[in-house]
Amino acid sequence: MQFLLINVFDCLAISFFLYLLVSLRDRQRRAGLSYPPGPPSWPIIGNLLDFPKETPWIAYADMSKKYGDVICLRVYSQVVVVLCSLSAMKDLLEKRGQIYSERPSLPIVEMTDMDWPIFMTGTSETWRKGRKLLDGSLRPGAMISYRQMMQEKTRDFLSKLRTNPKDFYTYIELSGKLLLSLIYGYDMTDGDKILEAPVQITEILAPLTLPGAALINHFPLLRHIPSWVPYFSYVPLARIVRKLSERIRNEPIDFVKNALHNGTAVHSLASQHLQELESLVGSERQKQEEKLCVILGIPMSFYLTPTIETVSSMISLFLALVLFPEAQRRAQAELDVVIGRDRLPTFDDRPHLPYIEALCKELMRWQMVAPIGAIQSFLRDDIYKGCFIPKGSVMVANAWAILHDPETYPDPEEFKPERFLNDDGSVRDDPTLSVVFGLGKRICPGRHFVDATVFIVASSVLSVFNVKKAKDENGNEIPVKPTTSLHGTISVRFLRLLGKFECSILPRDKVAEDLISANDLS
Repeated sequence: MQFLLINVFDCLAISFFLYLLVSLRDRQRRAGLSYPPGPPSWPIIGNLLDFPKETPWIAYADMSKKYGDVICLRVYSQVVVVLCSLSAMKDLLEKRGQIYSERPSLPIVEMTDMDWPIFMTGTSETWRKGRKLLDGSLRPGAMISYRQMMQEKTRDFLSKLRTNPKDFYTYIELSGKLLLSLIYGYDMTDGDKILEAPVQITEILAPLTLPGAALINHFPLLRHIPSWVPYFSYVPLARIVRKLSERIRNEPIDFVKNALHNGTAVHSLASQHLQELESLVGSERQKQEEKLCVILGIPMSFYLTPTIETVSSMISLFLALVLFPEAQRRAQAELDVVIGRDRLPTFDDRPHLPYIEALCKELMRWQMVAPIGAIQSFLRDDIYKGCFIPKGSVMVANAWAILHDPETYPDPEEFKPERFLNDDGSVRDDPTLSVVFGLGKRICPGRHFVDATVFIVASSVLSVFNVKKAKDENGNEIPVKPTTSLHGTISVRFLRLLGKFECSILPRDKVAEDLISANDLS
């Protein structure tokens, strides 16, 4: 027993000694400067106990009221900086984007051997090529050529809503269908499971990327613990994610290869790039195809970011129409006056629909799918407003705090499209809203895709459907409450909300029903 106590004492003494060495080195590195303000930390574990385990965006916003718009917390030796104001985000992510745009090296992600998720990938040649591909394919000018496809997919969405409105969550994956058509020429059918893998990876990894969420991110040696050790081994988890990742990277590109071989391929980014490799032979062709698979695999991670943002906005649409019927009535009144009842909206109508435009902006502000976005890392030591920020720190940008600030957006939990309208009824430009998609070099490449999809779907649904609270077998309205997830950088549970959410979706009248039938392309 005495021997055991001596060993425990020795371990504690060694740990304390190492802590003193690290603290001394840290003080010398800071040269008398302090970290940004934040809650007091404990020796060794730092602020591990202060990190919120539920709704971190709300907890960080509350912290900012006491410590300011730049907060510093520590987990073991990791420094975490939380930004809670637009000015701080612009200063660091835009003006100093060259050093504040890296992704941290997370052992939990490295174990999966994934090199394609654009929101997790560090700056590399693969990332640059994938980013260039996405930026070029999804720039505003390029989006014009996709409008016809978007309108056709939206009409199909309306037809399915009329036929079986209870399955509207499944149909909301419209944006994923658009993505697959654009990148791979893949026509996703009902019940297709191809997009399940990206969602599953998000559900697994998103909560583990937060500071303090996974011990392995702070103690990389844990990656070597064998799979048979319960609770401490991350090997089984990494194995699951690796298999899902292989599906995402290989299945779509294999589909395109087979279609090209059979002569059934339609024009897409993948078919275009694969055809460019036809002149190559042997090992050189194999090498280039492998690179292409990685680069084209990156757009599948597009489903994890802007496509999920689109799904979130569509969920928000149905929630808002149920909870705030006045917004629905006002939107339909505008559509009836501007477009009439004999056709569906098109992108050409957009400049003439200011309330619909404002409604789309409010959808993205009201319920955010990525309240604190993906964490970023710093490439070198920096000083901001007299405070020291060390190289290797990670940064959390709390976009939710900005878009739910009652001084900027009064009654932030209310759905009020009119907050984006000027007194004369025109749309008010609001640069602050851009934080939905991030800032700087890591801004979401699919933001224009999201913007276009949300407009065409929201305006089309409002043209022909009334969305109300559902009723039970006794004729009583089923209560509806807006719900967000509790954990992670991405509100994954929010995306599952409609599995429990019920509402009534019916054509506005016989005119609307006939219009849906006339535009049914199936």
